[in-house]
Amino acid sequence: MKKQIFLKSWFFGVVIILCIVLFPILTLADDSPLKPGWNASVFGKDDEIGSVNWITDKKVLEAIKLVKKGKVVTLGKVYQNDMPFFGKRNWKLTIPGLATGELGSNNSIVYNDEYVVTELGQVGTQFDGLGHIGVNTSRGNYFYNGNFLEDFGTAYGLNKLGVEKIAQKGYVTRGVLLDMAAYKGVERLPVPTGKAKNEPGIITVDDIKGAIKKQRISPIKQGDVVLFYTGHGNYWGSDWDSLSDEEKSENTQLFNAGEPGPGITACRYLSRQKIAMVGSDTLGTEAIPGEDPNRPIDCHVEWMVKHGITNIENLDLSELVDNKVYEFMFVFAPLKMKGATGSPGNPIAIY
Repeated sequence: MKKQIFLKSWFFGVVIILCIVLFPILTLADDSPLKPGWNASVFGKDDEIGSVNWITDKKVLEAIKLVKKGKVVTLGKVYQNDMPFFGKRNWKLTIPGLATGELGSNNSIVYNDEYVVTELGQVGTQFDGLGHIGVNTSRGNYFYNGNFLEDFGTAYGLNKLGVEKIAQKGYVTRGVLLDMAAYKGVERLPVPTGKAKNEPGIITVDDIKGAIKKQRISPIKQGDVVLFYTGHGNYWGSDWDSLSDEEKSENTQLFNAGEPGPGITACRYLSRQKIAMVGSDTLGTEAIPGEDPNRPIDCHVEWMVKHGITNIENLDLSELVDNKVYEFMFVFAPLKMKGATGSPGNPIAIY
C-alpha cells in the first residue's frame, strides 16, 4: 500500500514538474507557420535566398537607367565602439600593438591590424539574412521555407539559409526612398505608444501610396528595394562624435525605446508587391510597438519567415532626403560569411 502511494505521489510530482517546465514553452509556441501553404516559397522547396530572386537581368538593366547624374551616396553608418546597440550586443575594435607588427626588412615596414569582437551581422548598419528570424512552434523553431533550426543550426554557423547564399547574387535594382517624415509634415515621426492602431508613428498602406504620389515617383514594383525615412535615426546622426557621453547615453535610450515604421498591414502590402528588400533609418524598420503590441516585430515574421524578404536597418538616408532623391540604382552585397545570420555593409545609391 505504501509503495502504491509512493508511486502515485512520484507520478503526480513528475507531471507537475513537466507542466511547470513545458507550460511556458507550449503557451509561447505559435503554430501558424505549420498550416499548409503558410509560406510555401514560390521559388521552390529548396530555395534559400528568397525575394532576391525577384531581381532579374531585366530589373538590373532598368535600374541602370535611373542613373542620370553619376552621383554616388553611401547609406551605411560608421561602425564604432560607442554606437547605439540593441540589448547586450556590442562592437569592440582594438589595434593590438602600435604598430601591430613589422617585417624586419631592409625598408623597415611596419603594419597595423584590427581585432574586432562583435555580433558582426547584427550591429550598426545591418542586413538581416533569412537565418536571423524564426518562429517558435510546437514542432521546433521554424524559419523560411519550412526549415527548422534544429535541423540546420550549429554553434559554428547555419547549414542552411546562411547569408553567403544571398551574397552570391547581391542586390542591384531600383531603390525607392519614402520620406515619411516630410509626408506627415514633421521632422521625426513619433514612437507609437501601443494604445491604438492608427497612431501617427505607424505607417499605413495609404501613407505609402500618399508618399509615392507626393514624391511623384512610379509605384513600388516587383524586385524593388523600399527604404523608409522616419527621422528617428537622427538620434544617431552625423553629429554623434560631437556629443558628450551623457548625451550619447540619452540618445541611445531614445533610439532604442521603440520606433516609428510600417505596421503589419503595410508590411503585408509590401509583401504583395514582391519587393526584394526593405530598410530604414531605424533599428528594426517596422513600428515598435505596432498595431498589435502583443505581437512585437511581427513584420519580421511576415517578411523574412513567410516571404523571404530581407531587411536592412540603421541606414543613413539623410543625403538622399536632403537632395530629394527618391528613385535610384541600389547596390549592395552582404559579406560572404558562411552560415552567418546577417552582415554589416555600406549600401550605395547611384542616381
